[in-house]
Amino acid sequence: MVFPGGQPNMQQLLQQAQKMQQDLAAAQQELAETMVEGSAGGGLVKATVSGAGELQSLYISPEAVDPDDTETLADLVLAAVRDANNAAQNLQQQKLGPLAQGLGGGIPGLPF
Repeated sequence: MVFPGGQPNMQQLLQQAQKMQQDLAAAQQELAETMVEGSAGGGLVKATVSGAGELQSLYISPEAVDPDDTETLADLVLAAVRDANNAAQNLQQQKLGPLAQGLGGGIPGLPF
């Protein structure tokens, strides 16, 4: 990758950057298509999010619904969504972390 005299081979650098960009786009597409689930209350409430963190579905068991206690239901929904988002962040770390390391240790703005 280096010419005599220590000059970088710009063509190789551009090819590497293009490959990394393609790898990043492929990883982002895979994240958008991968679903992860979080739950709360022993499965009374389940949230499904994409690997990119977009809420896709929410399941609420009839046993979780008490008209006199909607606050607990709201807490269960929040907990399930947070659990699913944590799973999505872990998946992002697995898929995008190695790509960020290939760029010299990190990409500003990404959580790893």
